[in-house]
Amino acid sequence: MRICVYCASSEHCDRIYHDAATALGRTLAEAGCTIVYGGGAVGLMGSLANGALAAGGEVVGIIPRFMTEVEWQHPGLATLEVVEDMRERKHRLLTGSDAVVALPGGCGTLEELFEALTLKRLGLYFNPIVLVNTNGFYAPLETFMEQMIEQRFMNPQHREMWTLVDTIDAVLPAIRSAPRWREDARSYAVVRP
Repeated sequence: MRICVYCASSEHCDRIYHDAATALGRTLAEAGCTIVYGGGAVGLMGSLANGALAAGGEVVGIIPRFMTEVEWQHPGLATLEVVEDMRERKHRLLTGSDAVVALPGGCGTLEELFEALTLKRLGLYFNPIVLVNTNGFYAPLETFMEQMIEQRFMNPQHREMWTLVDTIDAVLPAIRSAPRWREDARSYAVVRP
């Protein structure tokens, strides 16, 4: 499986988040998964890659050229794809992935996550999307998403676009047990009366 992982570049967040990222990298590597991520060496991105590489995993980094000019790329990756901009990076991260996993992160992580959710809602991406709720990080977002459904900005079926898990051990089971997103997703993408 090729797993796209979105996560932060912050070095200053609590250690619990770095530990979870390292554990995810190790867990996916030990399961034989290829990890594709943003290619960074610092923050949760670095922890994820280091965890996977230490376990002998295959890690693919995709990074915009301007980030390599300030040397943000991970030096230990066998595969680092340099792209022109953030838009191309997001497209390449998602293309060919069998699932998306979102670790905690800032606005960049949320942008990537919401693009994946939007594409799934529109029937352009069909694979599982798993949010890792380390330290309750994504609980407020899930509440907000429920509010969007309750206030009719999304349909009830859209609850099935993502799965929230509390532990790294739950990530692969969540991916494997996620129902296939319906081929007729566009028929209920628009909220109607």
